[in-house]
Amino acid sequence: MVSSPTPTEVLDVVGRLEAEKGIPEQMRADVRLLGRLLGHILSESGSAGLFEDVERLRAATIEAYTDPTSDAFDRAVEIVGGFTPERADEVVRAFTVYFHLVNLAEEHHRVRVLRERDGASPRDPRGTVAGAYAALVDEVGEDAALKGVEGLEFHPVFTAHPTEARRRAVSTSIRRLSELLGELEAGPRGGGAEKRTQRGMLEEIDTLWRTSPIRRDKPSPLDEVRTVMNVFDDTLFTTVPEIYRHVDDAVRGTGTGGAAPVVKPFVRIGSWVGGDRDGNPFVTAEISRSAAAIASDHVLHGLERATQRVGRGLTLSEASTPPSADVEALWERLRGLDEESAAEIAKRSPGETHRAVMLMLSRKITATRERNADLAYRAPEEFLADLRVVQDSLVAAGAARQAYGELQDLIWQAETFGFHLTELEVRQHSAVHAKVLAELESGSVRSELTEEVLEVFRTIADVQERFGLRAAGRYIVSFTQSAEDLANVHRLARHAVGASGTPPVLDVIPLFETFDDLQAAPGIMAEIVDHPEFASRLEATGRKLEIMLGYSDSSKDVGPVAATLALYEAQADIAEWARAKDIELTLFHGRGGALGRGGGPANSAILAQPPHSVDGRFKLTEQGEVIFARYGDPDIAQRHVDQVAAAILTAGAPSNEARNHGAADRFADVAARMETSSRARFFELVKADGFAPWFATVTPMEEVGLLALGSRPARRGLSVESLEDLRAIPWVFAWTQARINLAGWFGLGTALQSVGDEQVLRDAYAEWPLFRTMIDNVAMSLAKTDERIAREYLALGDRDDLAGLVLDEMSLTRDWVIRITGGDGLLSNKPVLQRAVKLRSPYVDALSLLQLRALRALRDADETAETDPEVQRLLLLAVSGVAAGLQNTG
Repeated sequence: MVSSPTPTEVLDVVGRLEAEKGIPEQMRADVRLLGRLLGHILSESGSAGLFEDVERLRAATIEAYTDPTSDAFDRAVEIVGGFTPERADEVVRAFTVYFHLVNLAEEHHRVRVLRERDGASPRDPRGTVAGAYAALVDEVGEDAALKGVEGLEFHPVFTAHPTEARRRAVSTSIRRLSELLGELEAGPRGGGAEKRTQRGMLEEIDTLWRTSPIRRDKPSPLDEVRTVMNVFDDTLFTTVPEIYRHVDDAVRGTGTGGAAPVVKPFVRIGSWVGGDRDGNPFVTAEISRSAAAIASDHVLHGLERATQRVGRGLTLSEASTPPSADVEALWERLRGLDEESAAEIAKRSPGETHRAVMLMLSRKITATRERNADLAYRAPEEFLADLRVVQDSLVAAGAARQAYGELQDLIWQAETFGFHLTELEVRQHSAVHAKVLAELESGSVRSELTEEVLEVFRTIADVQERFGLRAAGRYIVSFTQSAEDLANVHRLARHAVGASGTPPVLDVIPLFETFDDLQAAPGIMAEIVDHPEFASRLEATGRKLEIMLGYSDSSKDVGPVAATLALYEAQADIAEWARAKDIELTLFHGRGGALGRGGGPANSAILAQPPHSVDGRFKLTEQGEVIFARYGDPDIAQRHVDQVAAAILTAGAPSNEARNHGAADRFADVAARMETSSRARFFELVKADGFAPWFATVTPMEEVGLLALGSRPARRGLSVESLEDLRAIPWVFAWTQARINLAGWFGLGTALQSVGDEQVLRDAYAEWPLFRTMIDNVAMSLAKTDERIAREYLALGDRDDLAGLVLDEMSLTRDWVIRITGGDGLLSNKPVLQRAVKLRSPYVDALSLLQLRALRALRDADETAETDPEVQRLLLLAVSGVAAGLQNTG
């Protein structure tokens, strides 16, 4: 029987861990407060003895983490094995709530630090547009630097990939708790206000504890659309103009507001949510139509409120601020459209023409949302034209601050979001197009699939007609392997509208995913640009072209090291081809949150790109938990976009491009050896007989498919006999859950060993941005692994040869990464990141042990027996908890 630790022993163990982590005092206070409140709830709302069991397991896993020589790991295994099913369920939920609270405390501290930096004098310019612009002015001069700012474009594309294990109800409760934590920090201590706030926090934590962390049913695609809309409503709509204002301040050197801004809107929000139908049968043409309508409704609501707010504030009398003739004419035109509303507004705004016009514009936005044709705008350009009439009038009357204050923010919002909010992108597999075309051109009866594919094109045309060309029109072709795969999209569009119809305006975007496809990309593009419809669209856009690169499948195809190097080479070749053809290239990076899917800090990745592959433009997918981590809080969203914009600006600096080009040449032999050896090592594992079913046995890959994470199926077929049918997302997610993270690092140790020269590799880490980014990302990935727990998962498969291969490569990679980066452990040179990992790892270990308990029970059960629902629930709860603890899961 395992004895319970005394409270003093628990505090001693926890104190040692906190001291080692070096948590800032304010954050430590938040963690302790939230942990104490959680303990109160567990004692109050949990079953008898729950709090004590949680503390026993917590103390054991912390001791095992801080002192690997102790017997604490075995004690933790014994504790978990002794839980009843009901108690195991409660313990998993308790640790999951703890992770949500720790994540909240860390986010709150990040916001605190950002606000302290923002208020500092002078402000720290590192990693900001202000710093990047100043450095660029020094390097290329003010005119060229300003041109770089004017050409900035950052295009995040939100996707609904099923890696966000957190329910929306849980997210809502966490956001309310965050607000209460802010109130507690800002308010007086020791009085009634503090007690009321803490009572509110206890209520929210109790709600978190009582809310099931897993969904009963998979969300529909429209549920996913509405989830993304929360980010827009809560953050993006108000944050985007603040971002532009911040950049304008940086460029001008003084506060803006009294003169016309020099910064053009550079953020464009794309969305695959409701448009990505590659392998998702639930995304139909009707879903895409509804997704566009939902997004439009949200942005029109936002514009309606903002226009009304600006109007109400423009209480400028005609005596002090005479309206221009154009504003007078606009008022007369508006009055003619809606005399009743105009009379009411004029009565409330006597002698305040600018105010009256803005309030009428708000009515026109309402009519647009309600589809009242008599008063509605036909396009956002009409709305912007009216706003600029008012702005010009204010400037002419001497009211520049009113012209370039909140009214400018509204103009920026309308320019960024239009009436569509997100630019809906459609994605479909090239094989589907080929199949449908073969059916159409054979003259056979049209199948349901064919009718649906054709209806998608008609839907794109309808969305463009209703919301404008920017609302839809980008069409991504998955697994592009030939120019014909791209030409097929235009052929299908013509079939959809018939001989007399007009096809929608389409930007057809190839998605190159596998190793072979990446290498073939330049040749395919050289052929397709001469295709009539492609060439016509190229000329219509000023020779702008977009190409998407897939990180996930290339990594699953040849391993993370070879994929990283292949992606770099593909970008360099495509960028060189585009420059020779006088094409303005935008590379679209299909990155996920996890390291095996191209994850990691976006700003460092941008700075490591080949010369001319960025040129002021960066587009990437943002999915799952990454959307809420980067855009869920206004301060963090502003800092993230500032960092990314700074990196985009810096990437095109001659010095940065020369550095990347020089390093790639200098270490070309190193790259070649690493690519060859890492790929061979990866194939040794994944091409071994029986690998696919072994992988499904030693990870919860099959069980992850049971979680109601997203609307999209986890794999393309029903079999796990081949990795070909397995999507890259569950491939990564499953290895992460097993605490192995293989998709992020496997093969790197062998690659570094093949080079062998430690000094050369240290030089590469210091001088070669691509190599440094790869090593840093692998260090993060390995820091989240746990060898003892990995061994337990691998033992489920009864294949010592494959398990040994994984563990040997893990050890080899860890050793080489530490030798290259220096220090006595992983992330020694990244203390903040190291702290974040150490803060969570012992608690993730506890959940992993509970997940293992459930997996063993499932694996040991007779194949003909019914799955124990209690065991299955425990497993799914643990999957959700581990995802919350590790954060960048997929």
